[in-house]
Amino acid sequence: SNPDHLVFFRQASDYRNARLVELPKGDWAFSMLRQYLFDSYENILLQQLVDSALQPLAQAAAKARREEIYHLRHTQTWVQSLGLGTEESRRRMQEALDTLWPHTAQLFLPVPGEERLVQAGIVPPTRQLQARWRETVVPFLQSSGLALNRSENGNGSDQTASRQRHTEHLPRLLEEMQSVARLD
Repeated sequence: SNPDHLVFFRQASDYRNARLVELPKGDWAFSMLRQYLFDSYENILLQQLVDSALQPLAQAAAKARREEIYHLRHTQTWVQSLGLGTEESRRRMQEALDTLWPHTAQLFLPVPGEERLVQAGIVPPTRQLQARWRETVVPFLQSSGLALNRSENGNGSDQTASRQRHTEHLPRLLEEMQSVARLD
């Protein structure tokens, strides 16, 4: 199928993604924290994929990881600055964390066929990724003045939710992203 068609003309129900990325932008604290949580996940995933038995995937991961490190450093700086900044910025960061943290569990749901890919050395197990992610993210958030509170275990509503079930925000997001292509 045509790549443009795949990107610009599919419906929300055709997408598989973590709901974390569907949420509206919110304020700067929310946007930076969401991006940090996702960048941290992506960085750890790419670290593991560099050793993939599938060489094209390993090569692509190595190339993408260089760029991802830049993004991660950028968001780390903002999270730390806002978390350790003023009372207002810390409050906004904490509110963002309380909202976003439950959505992070969905990043670590096994994908269909994952067991075969893990056995073949193509991808790492998602549970391993989740453990490494938590070992990195939790101390960083705490050092940035943020607390995980009651959602610390990541047992949010997205922990077992299918990546094919979306929030009410995705159709509006896709409409905006696809609007120019659909005008043509």
